[in-house]
Order: sequence, then structure tokens, then C-alpha cells
Amino acid sequence: MEYFIFGLIVFLVVVLLAISVRIVPEYQRAVVFRMGRSIGAKGPGLVFVIPFVDRAIFIDLREGFFDVPPQTCITADNASVNIDFLVYEKVIDPERSVLEVEDFTGAARGLAVTTLRAVVGAMDLDDVLSKRDEINQVLHDKLDEVTDRWGVRIMAVEIREVVPPRAIEEAMTRQMAAERNRRAMVAEADGKREAAVMIATGEKQAAILEAEGLREATVLEAEGRRQAAILEAEGYSLALDKIFAVAKTVDSKTLTLQYLEALKNLGEGASTKFIIPTELLNLAKPLSEYAKGALQE
Repeated sequence: MEYFIFGLIVFLVVVLLAISVRIVPEYQRAVVFRMGRSIGAKGPGLVFVIPFVDRAIFIDLREGFFDVPPQTCITADNASVNIDFLVYEKVIDPERSVLEVEDFTGAARGLAVTTLRAVVGAMDLDDVLSKRDEINQVLHDKLDEVTDRWGVRIMAVEIREVVPPRAIEEAMTRQMAAERNRRAMVAEADGKREAAVMIATGEKQAAILEAEGLREATVLEAEGRRQAAILEAEGYSLALDKIFAVAKTVDSKTLTLQYLEALKNLGEGASTKFIIPTELLNLAKPLSEYAKGALQE
């Protein structure tokens, strides 16, 4: 009987220890309530609670997320769009997340829906489709401002899809096709213009090269003529120098005989008029003197 009582006592002690000891992981905190009053967040590690007196609520500190299903929103220009997005949240104060709100995830989801409709309702459809980053930032700021008092921080808001009405999608498709056609026509026109400019530039450069070639050829030809004239003049000069040198060695009698020979050739010609240089008469004087001398002898 004593052993039975002793075993029962040991069993009760083990059960009480098992109920009293809580192992809290690193990523969790245990908010302990004693007689209904919060005594703070405990953990990580071993946390002791008094059985039937204390109650522990475990809060996960890891970053979590929840998705907002597609919501139909009306833009400022009366266009309806369906938007769904993700919200990433993280508990930064476990005690406040338990004391200030019943279900912070559900409350944040409802707040996200109402905030989304308010933000989209103040924007035109074109802005909603093209300014996702701005919408994400506005949603993040507004949600974080409210959830901060719950001890929850909104880490990010990411819109997954924005679906406009079918008629608007078809109009956007036609607009995109027209824009692509316009860009193709502009690109083609730019290509033709660049090709024309390149052809004109090539023709101009060819004309310039041809003109430069003709100019260089003309310059070379003129230079050749000048060199030829110089050489010819130098040849004449050398010939005259030689004639002058030879003339110095010829005496007056030899010149007189040459002039007489020239007169003889003139007399044999068919002409009836003769032009006799004065130099020839001056040369003939010595001959007349020689003739007179011979007759007197």
C-alpha cells in the first residue's frame, strides 16, 4: 500500500512537472497570463508555469504572410478592376499582439481590403495599371500605421495581378497593336532616312575625292609642264652659252665670209627685195678696203 501511494505521488509530480515546464523555441515567445493578468512574454528556452493558475499563449515571431483574394475595385474614372495581393507581416511585440487584437492576421486582412479600395478609388485606371509600386508603397504605409499599435509590423505589400474589364483589355490590345505599328513605321522611316543620308554622304565624299583627284592631276600636269619649260629654257641657255663660247673663238674674217655666204644664198633666191642688216654692211667695209688695196698694187 505504501508503494502504491509513493508511486501515485511520483506520478502526480511528473504530471505536474510536465504541465509546468514549457519549452519555447527561438522563433516563438510565450505570453503568460497568471490569474488572467499578463505577466509578459517568456522564452526562448524553458518556461515554468503554475498549473491551473498560469496560461501560456505561444506567438510565432517569424515573418508570415497572408493573401488577399481578388477584390473588385472602382477607379476614379469609373472602371472596375480585380486586384489580388500578398501582405507580409512580422510580430515585433508578442504581448501587444495578444492584448490589443483578437486575430491580428484577420484584422490586417480586412484592413488591407478596405485600404486597397480607398487607394484604387482615388486613382485613374491608367495609373492603377502602370503604378503598381506606388500602390504597394501606399498600402504598406497605411497598413503599417494601423498594425503598429498591435505590435505587428507590415514588412511588404505585393500586388500579384491587376485584371481590367474585358472591353478595356481589348481596347488596350488594339492600342498596343497600333503603337507597335507606329513604332515599326517610325523605325522604317528612320531606316530610309539614314540610308538616304548615308548614300548622299557617300556620293558627296566620292565627288570630293574625284575633285581632289582632278586637282592633283592638274597640279601634277602643270608641274610637269613647268619642269619641262624649265628644262627647255635651261637647254636653250646652255646652247646659247656654247654658241657664245664658240663665237668668241671665231675671228672677223670668218664672220665676214659667213655673211658673204649668206648674201650669196640670198642672191640665188627668187625674191627681188632684200633686207640687209647694218651689221652686214659694217662687215663688208673691210672687204672693200681689201679690194681697193689690191687694185692699187
